[in-house]
Amino acid sequence: MRQLYLTKDLVRSIKRGHAWLFSNAIERIDAPAGTPVLIVPRRGTQPIASGIYDPRHPLAVRICRTHPPWELDEGWLHNGLTQAMKLRRHFSAQQTTGYRLVAGEGDHLPGLIVDVYASVAVIKLDGGSPAGFYEVPAIARWLMRHLDIDRVVQRFRQRGRAGEVVAGGPIEGPIAFLENGMRFTAEVLHGQKTGFFLDQRDNRSIIRDLACDRTVLNLFSYSGGFSVAAGLGDALHVHSVDVAPRAIEACQSHWEMNHLDPARHTPVTADCFQFLEQSIARGATWGMVISDPPSFAPNQRSRSAALQAYRQLAERTARVTVGGGLLALASCSSHITAEAFAEACFAGICHARRGATQLLQRGLPIDHPTPAAMPELRYLKFLLFRLND
Repeated sequence: MRQLYLTKDLVRSIKRGHAWLFSNAIERIDAPAGTPVLIVPRRGTQPIASGIYDPRHPLAVRICRTHPPWELDEGWLHNGLTQAMKLRRHFSAQQTTGYRLVAGEGDHLPGLIVDVYASVAVIKLDGGSPAGFYEVPAIARWLMRHLDIDRVVQRFRQRGRAGEVVAGGPIEGPIAFLENGMRFTAEVLHGQKTGFFLDQRDNRSIIRDLACDRTVLNLFSYSGGFSVAAGLGDALHVHSVDVAPRAIEACQSHWEMNHLDPARHTPVTADCFQFLEQSIARGATWGMVISDPPSFAPNQRSRSAALQAYRQLAERTARVTVGGGLLALASCSSHITAEAFAEACFAGICHARRGATQLLQRGLPIDHPTPAAMPELRYLKFLLFRLND
């Protein structure tokens, strides 16, 4: 295994569990992406970790092991997959068949994502070093042996590239699965992420619990996870708004799959910001408003603009929430901290001249673990407010 020397004193950080080394902290070596390397503090000292290397990316090393043996072999991979599977064994096949089996660094398998939708597993590799290191066919064989699945799909980071079946028969159309008894489908070959937003599972349950006898507005609804949850929670009526026609079609399909009354659901294809402006102008209000937009901060440079967008969204959603109503605000921007997001949301609510009580603050669910030393991986933020009368 090639040795790679540190140029910064990061020994403590590595031993505490931070799994990333950036290119300005190492002496670069000439090696292809995915090459296993030993991390050595300086010449003449012993290795302190092993990982996988990418010479072309600022994120140069993903650390895999911090104790010997250092080998990143089949035994190491299989042990990691087995431990990940044990962590998810509490999911009941009668209630939940969609979950994240492997969460990359959080399961000590850096850059490897595996999501399960009933009988289909979806593999996604996050970056050049994971793509060069992991053998997808071998992972697919392990999954087929150890899970009750019959097909494995690989998804790719390249925009517009469809997923490919790497084990089992062909896939035609969305894959049906359960989430806490709710019926959904995942577009495993073409949908966002690996086909569905599994990370909001716990928050959909909260919405279901609190929606009874309320009118609900679900903004950035995508395929309608929160809408269905509200409907099954006996909401009086649900408006689902998304700019993408295909998302609205999927939302309506999910509503019907769960045997909900079509008269209680209004799907709207529209820009959510424009929809809010029009709703404010005509004085429309709802008893529960949910806003779960796509990331506003794809990089650190966009952080300031993203916080301003979150403030504006909080202000406008507060204006269409009735007194005593509930306002749920979410962010999936990894470059925005939980504290900064909460401050932006509260500032927006105050700008709308509304008082509020914070009822809940949540992050990722149990099947999306992160290293304790890496708060930057805790991208999901979910806040629930009760707006004062």
